[in-house]
Amino acid sequence: MLFDTHVHLNVSHFNEDLEEVINRAGDAGVDYMVVVGFDHETIPKAIALAEKYSYIYAAVGWHPVDAIDMTDKELNWIEELSEHPKVVALGEMGLDYYWDKSPKDVQKEVFRRQIQLAKKINMPIIIHNREATEDIIQVLQEEKAETVGGIMHCYNDSATYVQTFLDMNFYISLGGPVTFKNATLPKEVAQMVPLERLLIETDCPFLAPHPNRGKRNEPAYVKLIAEKIAELRNSSFEEISHATTNNAFRFFGIEQN
Repeated sequence: MLFDTHVHLNVSHFNEDLEEVINRAGDAGVDYMVVVGFDHETIPKAIALAEKYSYIYAAVGWHPVDAIDMTDKELNWIEELSEHPKVVALGEMGLDYYWDKSPKDVQKEVFRRQIQLAKKINMPIIIHNREATEDIIQVLQEEKAETVGGIMHCYNDSATYVQTFLDMNFYISLGGPVTFKNATLPKEVAQMVPLERLLIETDCPFLAPHPNRGKRNEPAYVKLIAEKIAELRNSSFEEISHATTNNAFRFFGIEQN
């Protein structure tokens, strides 16, 4: 049993073959997944998928790249949707300093407001971080995000920050980069994160793992990520899949059937 904690089946990349993609995930042993909505278009689609499939859940939030587009209306909308029984987290939210659509100060304000909402409704958060680690840590600490906890999504940062995030009640989620031949950071992280705080994800359609790197990613490939982590930790695939699945259930507050 595998749990892909971060998928974007709600984007146009899957318009032509969504059912086939979902079926392939099941055939690969991916029994659960969380579809993450991050803007006007993808949030309703995440909810719709969660309503259609019993084993799919949703997360709703506002992506930092589009922070400049978020108003009180969007925040109120996210709060309303958080009451949906299949919504299990807020996000993805955070900071992205690679793209320059939204100024840094705007990103930080939108990030803070979403953390404050998460604390208000007592829901965990999913963090997007691109080239903004120090500011991410500062905002999380100042807003006392540890009270709700969260996921450092698709962690691809230095191992030196891992303990800081663990101390703030966060899980570390690893994706396709852990399988890349030239990627040293996620491999080091995979070996050091306590098993009880480790999650796996594809972030599909992005960041497909080896040997599919450069192609469209999909949930079935999360098996490749689990296999690589097992190899790096001198563990078994069964131990990694069991632990990460149980961790996901615990984090999202989902009861196992």
